[in-house]
Parts: sequence; C-alpha cells; structure tokens
Amino acid sequence: MLSQEEAAAASGRPRVALEQRQWLAAAAWVRALGVRRPRASTGEATGGRAAGASRERAARRRVDVRQTKSRRTSGTGTSATPGTNDSKNQPKILRVEFSQSDVVGDPGNRKPIEEYAHEIRDQVRRAYALSGPTQPRNFIFPREWQTGQWRSFQKTWFDEFDWLEYSEKKDAAYCLYCYLFFDPGKPEKFGTSVSAKDGYVNWKNAKDTFNQHSTCKTHNNARLKCDDFMNQRTNVARFLIMQGEAFRGHDESSTSNNKGTYREMVDWYKGKVEIVKDAYDKGAKNCKMISHHIQKDITKACAEEVMSIIMDEIGDKKFFVLIDESRDVSIKEQMAVILRLVNNSSIFVSRLVLLLVLVHFMLRDENPYAFYVHYFAHQLQLVVVTVATSTPAIADFFNYISLIVNTVGASCMRKDALLAKHHDMLLEKLESGEINTGKGLNQECSLARPGDTRWGSHLKTLLRILVMWEAVIDILEIVRKDSVKPTSNGGAFGLIGKMESFDFVFIMHLMIQLLSITDCLSHVKEQLQDMRDNGWDPLFKRVKEFCDKNEIEVPDMDKEINARGISARRKQKVTNMHFYYVEVFLAAIDAILSEMNHRFGEVSSELLVCMACLNPRNSSNFDVDKLVRLAQIYAMDFDVGDLILLPTQLRSFVSRARRTQDFLGCVELGKVAEIMVKTKMNTSYPLVYRLIELTLILPVATATVERIFSAMSIVKTDLHNKMGDEWLNDLMICYTEKEIFRSIKNDKIIKRFEDMKDRRMLVPRNNLVV
Repeated sequence: MLSQEEAAAASGRPRVALEQRQWLAAAAWVRALGVRRPRASTGEATGGRAAGASRERAARRRVDVRQTKSRRTSGTGTSATPGTNDSKNQPKILRVEFSQSDVVGDPGNRKPIEEYAHEIRDQVRRAYALSGPTQPRNFIFPREWQTGQWRSFQKTWFDEFDWLEYSEKKDAAYCLYCYLFFDPGKPEKFGTSVSAKDGYVNWKNAKDTFNQHSTCKTHNNARLKCDDFMNQRTNVARFLIMQGEAFRGHDESSTSNNKGTYREMVDWYKGKVEIVKDAYDKGAKNCKMISHHIQKDITKACAEEVMSIIMDEIGDKKFFVLIDESRDVSIKEQMAVILRLVNNSSIFVSRLVLLLVLVHFMLRDENPYAFYVHYFAHQLQLVVVTVATSTPAIADFFNYISLIVNTVGASCMRKDALLAKHHDMLLEKLESGEINTGKGLNQECSLARPGDTRWGSHLKTLLRILVMWEAVIDILEIVRKDSVKPTSNGGAFGLIGKMESFDFVFIMHLMIQLLSITDCLSHVKEQLQDMRDNGWDPLFKRVKEFCDKNEIEVPDMDKEINARGISARRKQKVTNMHFYYVEVFLAAIDAILSEMNHRFGEVSSELLVCMACLNPRNSSNFDVDKLVRLAQIYAMDFDVGDLILLPTQLRSFVSRARRTQDFLGCVELGKVAEIMVKTKMNTSYPLVYRLIELTLILPVATATVERIFSAMSIVKTDLHNKMGDEWLNDLMICYTEKEIFRSIKNDKIIKRFEDMKDRRMLVPRNNLVV
C-alpha cells in the first residue's frame, strides 16, 4: 500500500497541497461544530507546514472526535465485524466542550451564540454569565468627531446600565443579555441587533438609546431568560422563605418519593424548563445549594438585606418599640421587637427587627421616655382571669369550666342534644312568661370555649353557662347514665356535684360581674373600686336567688369551717362569710385593681388622654393645653422655645384645616399627616406635624405583634420544631417583611452570601455584575 508521500509523488501533486486539503477538511469539521476558528496569521497564507500543524493542534484542542465502532445487527441477528463496510459507515459521535478559558473578553471579538453547536450553547452562556459584562473602567476611551463635536464613551454609563459592555477594539457598546439570548428570528427594536452583534457607536444619543433599550421587550425577555437560567436555586430558596415553607425533608435520597420542598421544587422547575434542567444537570456538582449550612447562609443573607433596607428607612427618624412575648411550638419563650415609625411618605409602618428575650424594665432604666402602655389590641379578659386565678378557689373554678365545656361538647350528638334541651327550656319560659320575646332575643346558641388568648372571651363562656344552666345539667346527667366509659360516668357525676354547689354559683356570678366591668375600659378602675366598696350585698343577693331557683343549698354564713387550703391539724377556723367575702370577693378585686394600676399608671393614662385630643373623628375633644402637656412628656423632642410656639401653631393649624377642602371627611390621623405633606403644611406647622408623628407611632391599638406570632406558628411547626433561634429569626424577618423582601434583587443577596466566607465557586448573579 502506498504512503501519503508516495501517493502524492505518483499523482504529481505537491505534498503541501495534500496537507492543505487535510486542513480544509478539519476546518470544515470545526465550522460545522460551531467552534471558533483561530485567526490566520500572515505566514499561514502561504500554506506552510508549520502553520498547518498548528492549525491541526488547535483543532484537536477544541474538538474531541471519537469514532465509536458500535455493533450493527443484521436481519439474521449477526453482528458486523470491525473490518466490514457496515462498521466503516458508522456515524461519528462528536463531543464538544467549552471552558471558562475559552471566553473572549472583548465583545467585539466574540462569535454569535447561534454559531456555536447547539449542545454547547448553554455552556457558552454560563461561561460568559459567570465572567460578567466587560466594563474596562480604567480604559481611556478614544474620542471621535461626531456631529460637529468630539465625543466618546463615558464610564459612568456602567453604573447606570449593569448590562452594558464596551469593546476596546471596535470602540462600541454592547448588551450582555441580548448577546446571550438574542433571537435572530424575531423583529428588532431599539437596536437589539446592534447591541448584541454589531455594537453601538453613536455617542451623542447613547444614553437615550440605552434607556430605550432597557425598556425594550426583547431586552427584558432576554434578562428574564438569564434570570431563569442562572438563578433557579436562589429563586426556589426565596420562594420557600417568603411562603414560610421548610427547606429540608425527612428522606432526601435520590430514591425518595418526597425529598423535601426545596429539592422537589427544583426538580419540578427542571421538568418544566428545559434550559434550567440543562443548567442544573450539566453545571458544577458542588453548587446545588442542598447543604443545610448553605441554605442557612442564604437565609441569613436575605434577612441581612431586609434589615439593611429597614435601617436605611429608619435613618434618624423617631420610632416606638413594641415588645411582646409568646411561646413557640417547642415551648420556648420568643419575644418579638417591632419598630413603628413614619416613613418619608408620611405613612406609619411597623417593622419586625428581631426575636429575642428582653425585660421591659431594663429598657425603661436606660431610656426615661420608654413608657409602658397597655396594648389595646388585647382584651383584658385573659389579664383579669390570670390575675383572679391567684385565688385558689377561682383557679379551681376555671379548671371545672374547661371540663364542663369539653364534656358537653365532646361529640356532635351531645351538641345537638344541648341545643334541643335549650330550645325546650326557652319554650317553657316563654309560655310561663318568665322571659319576653323580641327582635334579637332568645337566639340559638351553644357553649363557647374559654379563650386562653389575649383576644379570647371567658365572659362569653360564663354567660352561656348561666343562660343554658338547665340544659347543661341535663346533658351531664345523660352522659352519666348512658356513657359506657367509667371515666365519663365519674367525670360527669363530679361535674354535676360541682355545678350544684354554692361555691361554683358564687364564683360564677362574681367573675361575670368582674369581667363585665373590665370589658369596657373607660372607667374600669373606678367601677372596680365601687364594686369593692358597695358590691358585696347585691352580688350575694343574686347568688341566693339563683340557688333558690335551682334548688342549690346556701350555707350558713355564720357557721365556722376549717380554713381552706390549710391542714385540718392546725385547727384554724373561719366563718363562711369570711371565706367568701375576704378570701374570694376582696382578694379577687384587689388583685385585679393592682394589675390595672400597673397597666394604666398615671403617666400612661395621661398620655392616652392627651393623644385622644388629636383624634379627627371627634374634633370637639381638641384641647391645646392637653396637647402641650403631651409635648412636655417628651421633653427631649420639644425644647422650651417649642413649647412656647406650639399653642399658636396648634390653633392656627386647626383654623386652617377647617377651611381646607382636603381635610373634609378625614377621620384618620394618618390621613391627616399625609394631607399635611401633600399641602406642604408640615413645613408651615413643623411642631404640629412632629406631635402628630409622635402620636402615630405610639403602638396602642395595633395587632402587629399578634400577626408576628401567628406567622411564627406557620414558620416553626410541629414537624419542624428543632429550628434554631438564629435561623428562625432570619426566616421570620423575611416572611413578615415580604414587601421589602420582594424588592431585593438576587444579585445583592448573592453578593452578601459570597462575602460571608470564601466559597469554592461563585454563584451567578441576577444582574451579572461581578
């Protein structure tokens, strides 16, 4: 067989021509695969041997061609031998690779994405996205004579347009997004093709063109594609944080049917978007963000970005602190710290800053203006009940109340029977004339559970038991007779005996009267004091009438009995009158009065009265002297000169507001502040605006803390009760401040995430700025 040299000599063709033909064939393969051919040098034009060898080596570096000799099965089932024509005609499987070292920095020298082989385009996009836009800020941009003036590219444009690139070779501007995801088949607008391929050079109108290009639909679609392509893991993490969902699963192995919310959502996203699947599967295996340490760092980065915006919003503005505590599902005390302030738009906002444990008197010691004010979103029902249960007899009473409600309402059958019994009792009382008919009277009702929350109502529970007394007793008797469980029989038997005792009836009437007084806060302390002084006789009379009506024995009040709660061996005797009057009646009222004095002290009560003078719903309460007193309470915000000018500004403002059309029908103080800013009155009456701002941020009637603790029960659940305090704090900040969290771009989160510690691999940014 002839060698290549002998064949060339026999055909009379020079050896160089044969090498050129071989090179052309290799170059055709390179062009077909979409790999950029190296630039031809001057010496290559002669077709020398050294140039041909260097080209072949470059082609080998960029293309790895592997010819597989697969077996072909013929019709008879025999496989072809390696030397047959069948094996020679096998198709060649080509594997093309694109690495970070192949990235061309100058956008003017880059090859269009569509000219690369389809199987490596995602690799090319990822490599250029990780490199970021080419922005030579230290380059001296050349000046060119355009439209009668010397003009050049300005480096400040890099700060305004994060997608902008510059080519030093062509002195032209490009768009990285449009280069990566330019679709040549769609119509162009605002220079999409120029920004992606040719480059923009008209520096006179450059900024206007760049602004138009930023709002172009083609450009924005390319940006969204880039976001989906590079940030699917970060987006999934942000979604889970915003929805309060758990990251981890019980079994995250590849064979698990439920690998946890994070991994399951990534898999779902991969199945929907092919480009994301390729990016995830073909990307680095050590950048999947499935480590719990990485996920906690991402969450912390999100929380720190939210806190950064909150701190910028606060600035040097005045704010109030709202602090409350609650237990989470792991029975751990959590304390929420909320800041309330008026932002630059004169809208008061509440911001969660952290969960921790604090003691309010420590704050009061450090800040003399940290007044304790009762949280009016909370009803006093739980406070009164908690304080009253310091008396053992009342605590025992409320334990039985819960047992009665649970026993009677344990099943649908018992509830239906209770309603039927109560209906029959109402008919009997209507026929006997004991009760009257009328609109809204004698409604169907059932027992209400005692609410152990700050907005619950024990008063409603006690009133329902009082109204449905006969029906409740009948249902308990039915349970005692018909129940097959000994515990139910004995429980119902004991509850009947407890309800038909003088102790139970007396404490029930006492607590109904106490809770009725505290249900309205206007004169609660005065009414409690009046009840303590003059309320015993009317209460005892009502209790005796109720007992006589329901055939309950009334004990002899002068009879001596063993002191309750003390061992009988000590032989300490007291009368029934002493027990019910001193140890129950007076003890309960004194405990509640003490708590009311603590919650509604002289300063805090005066503070609330002064604030009420600014209520636009009732302008007749406007009192200049009380408003000046409000300013005196916060002496650090109003000096002596301000206190002298404040009365004049208050009268002038009220007079002008009554003549201004914008204030007509305004019933909210926050709206008053907005109108003042809109009409520039905040500058004309700065002291009045400062006083309104101070009143707005005082947190006396907001349910923000309760919403925080409701959110905590969503983030930290029974299935995820081992969550650490730091991670819970980060998740809660992002979950509750969703409006701020949504406004944060991925690039800021990723930048903070990378700055926490050294990473083995950089995470791609949303706006691709490195």
